[in-house]
This record gives sequence, C-alpha cells and structure tokens, in this order.
Amino acid sequence: MTGGSRGIGAATARRLAAAGWSVCLSYRSAKSEADAVVAACRAEGIDARAVQADVADPEAIAGLFRAADELGRLGVLVNNAGIADRRIRVDELTPDRLQRMTAVNVGGPFLCAGEAVRRMSSRHGGGGGSIVNVSSAAARLGAPGEYVDYAATKAAVDTLTIGLAREVAGEGVRVNAVRPGFIDTDIHAVTGEPDRLARLLPSIPMHRAGTPDEVAEAVAWLCSDAASYVTGAILDVTGGR
Repeated sequence: MTGGSRGIGAATARRLAAAGWSVCLSYRSAKSEADAVVAACRAEGIDARAVQADVADPEAIAGLFRAADELGRLGVLVNNAGIADRRIRVDELTPDRLQRMTAVNVGGPFLCAGEAVRRMSSRHGGGGGSIVNVSSAAARLGAPGEYVDYAATKAAVDTLTIGLAREVAGEGVRVNAVRPGFIDTDIHAVTGEPDRLARLLPSIPMHRAGTPDEVAEAVAWLCSDAASYVTGAILDVTGGR
C-alpha cells in the first residue's frame, strides 16, 4: 500500500495485517512512523516492510512493487498516498503547486494501479486481486475557497476507479474506492488549520469527525472476499455529509 506511515494509511496497514495480509507500505519522509507501523504489523505474526518511495516518481513506484513481490503474490493494492496543501483560491494557484498535486494524487494512483494490474490480472497470468483507491468527499463537494485543486485530483481518482473497474472486471481484478469525509488526522495541521474539524463539525450530520480506524474497516472490507461481487463502487465514509 502507498502512504502507510500515518493516519488512514497506518490504520489500514494495521487492519490488513490483523486480517492476515503481509504488508509492504510506502512512506515519503516519515521513516520512524513507518517503522512503528511495520512493527505493529509484525506483531500480528505476518511479514511487513516499509519502503521509502515518492509516488510522483515512476522509478520509486517500480522499486516499491519489486519489494512487495518479495513478500509473495500481490493480492491487494491500497492507493492511499496523497497530499493536500494550504487553503487557496483557484486564482491564486501556482503552476508548481498544481503540478505537484497532480503528480502525487493522480499520477501516483494511475502508475501504481498499472503495476498492480500487471501482477493481478488473468490477462497477464495473475490470480486476481483487489485495488482500493482512497479518494475524498471533496471530489463531489469541490472544496470551494479551500483547495479546489485537491478536490479535482480526488475526482480523477473516482474516475480511475470506475473506468479501471470496468476495464479489468473480467480479468479477476476488483477496483473500488473509499471516499472519507472529515477524519481526525494530522492532515489538517499540515495544511495550516489545526482547528478545522472543530470549525466544520456543524456541517456533519453525525456531529463528529471520523477516525482512521473507521476508514480502515471500509478499506479492509472492500479488500476481502466478503466484497467479492463489488467493483466500481465508491463508498462514502463521511458521517452523512
């Protein structure tokens, strides 16, 4: 899985390990956090490793999948790595910010999905598998006045999910997405708004933020045989928002 060192990614890695999956996770810079997640996964009695990889870099992605191959046949890909940035209007966007946002949030999932399909698809001699993309409720809400660029990249992830699901449905590969809403992670502090959740709680019908573990449960279900007839689905985990 990509982006497994913190937040939703870390919770998902631990949940998949508890379900018996070997785990190969990527991180960009948070090595100590990634190592802690690996230790928690290994405590479940499975093999786990962390690989430094920026998903905007095709060579790094190739290296990540080579490392995953060493753990055995690839059965699951969780496309979780992504970035957000500080609040900004579209008319204030810089080309550099837009290029980086697109490379990580769109290019990364596409390239990782391609690597996974080449390993999972019966067309390539694979034994099937599941791809779960982590999108965002921003994809359907647009995030006006905050980060329309981020929302647009997550909308691209939704489109990737639907298109790829139909492309490989007959090849033993299921492709779905989880679309979290306001989740209590450090992404809000990173984007310069540590109090964002408190400010927006009134807009959530359940009147609370979600937890990374709640998102991880949804991802794990889509990875499991319990979701064997589910593909091309986008599951909102948003507290009703």
